[in-house]
Amino acid sequence: MRQLTEEETKALFTKLSLFLGDNIRFLIEREDEDYVFRLHETRVYYMSKSVFDLVQCVGRDELASAGTCLGKFTKSGKFRAHITALPYLAKYAKYKVWLKPGGEQVFLYGNNVLKTHIARMTENTPQYEGVVIFNLNDVPLGFGVAARSTEQSLKVQPHDIAVFHQADVGEYIRSMETKQVDY
Repeated sequence: MRQLTEEETKALFTKLSLFLGDNIRFLIEREDEDYVFRLHETRVYYMSKSVFDLVQCVGRDELASAGTCLGKFTKSGKFRAHITALPYLAKYAKYKVWLKPGGEQVFLYGNNVLKTHIARMTENTPQYEGVVIFNLNDVPLGFGVAARSTEQSLKVQPHDIAVFHQADVGEYIRSMETKQVDY
C-alpha cells in the first residue's frame, strides 16, 4: 500500500466532493482517530492509522485489502466510487433522494430513477450533482447523479429520468448470479 499521488488525490477528492461537498472534511478531520487514504493496486482504501500500521507488516502480494474500499482508478486515471463507499457517502451526503417502495426494486435492479419513483428530494439539488438514494425508512440503497435539479424535476413528465444510476446494494447479488459457483 502506498500514499496517493497528487493527481490521484485530486481525482479522489473531486469524486467524493461530488457527493459530499464541503462535508468531505469529516472524512479527513476525524475526532476519534486519524484516518488515511491508501492505494493498493488500483483500489483506494480508507482506514484508521492504527490499521495502516498493522498492514505494514504484510507483504504486498499477500495483502488482499485493508480498511474500506472507496473505489478504484480506471485505466484512464479516473476514480470510480464503489458501493462499499456507501456508508460514508450516506452519512455525510449533501443531497439525498428518497424512493417510494415501487421505485426501490427498479433502482436495485440497476435502473435509473424516474420522477414517478421519487417520494422526496433534498431542496435545491443542482443538476448533475451526486445524490445518495434512500428508501422511506432511511436505509441507503445506492448513489447516482441528479439528471435534473429539484426545480426542473417538478416540471417534467412522470416517466422522465430524475437520477442516473451509478451503484446500488443489489450489485453484489447481480454479479453472483452471473458467476458459476462449483461446490
